[in-house]
Amino acid sequence: MTPLDLAPDDYAVTAEFYDVLQAEQDAARVRHLYGRDVAAARVGVLDIGAGTGRVTEMSLRESRAGVHAVEPSRAMRAPLMTRLAALPSALRQRVTVHPHALDEAALREVADVAVCHNTVACLAPDARRALWPALAGALVPGGSLVLQLPPSRLPDTDVVRLFAPQRIGEHAYGGHMVMSAVRGRVRTRCHYWVRGSEGLLREHTETFWMWPATRAGLLRDLIGHGFVPLPSRTDPEILAVSLGPPLRPG
Repeated sequence: MTPLDLAPDDYAVTAEFYDVLQAEQDAARVRHLYGRDVAAARVGVLDIGAGTGRVTEMSLRESRAGVHAVEPSRAMRAPLMTRLAALPSALRQRVTVHPHALDEAALREVADVAVCHNTVACLAPDARRALWPALAGALVPGGSLVLQLPPSRLPDTDVVRLFAPQRIGEHAYGGHMVMSAVRGRVRTRCHYWVRGSEGLLREHTETFWMWPATRAGLLRDLIGHGFVPLPSRTDPEILAVSLGPPLRPG
């Protein structure tokens, strides 16, 4: 998760484990969800809440446009920059990393496609409201925004997600995530562990917060900033809009 309004040292724990435990699944998912959109980009791609760079790298490989990766978390930027450094120089030359929240980056008409993956859920209401005008400024007229929707409501009971253990050398890495309703928010508590032949070597816990929002509510806010809805996607977690009438191919 990559909320845009956190202090730079947040995600210090998760940054170590995120790619290890979710890399293969995430790479396939972002290509499925957004690959067609970024392939159509002609002006640029804006990756909002880039995290460790799965959408950023996919955008570089699937399009020929420049990519702007927005990631204010210092901990998450470390694996992001490492990922980018390992790419061929021709790809690296097309990406710019912005170490600020989007409303602080002051980007103007740099992209015709924006992707907001695994991010909106982690924005408090004030930060979420600040995102929409910043997005409208960063997109060219007719540009599109594709975002992953947050939960529409609080969970009735605790929701547990297990991370399949992954082995690196002599050590196994694993963990789980628990989502709970707490005073109108969703508390997401991630527990990670590392085991070797002698047993448990390390364990860490990190907590994040999420704010529910309905599709209708988000769409209403976006319309208020000049966006119009695009046809529904097959994945119900995705909302697609454009800044005014969509751009025509060509």
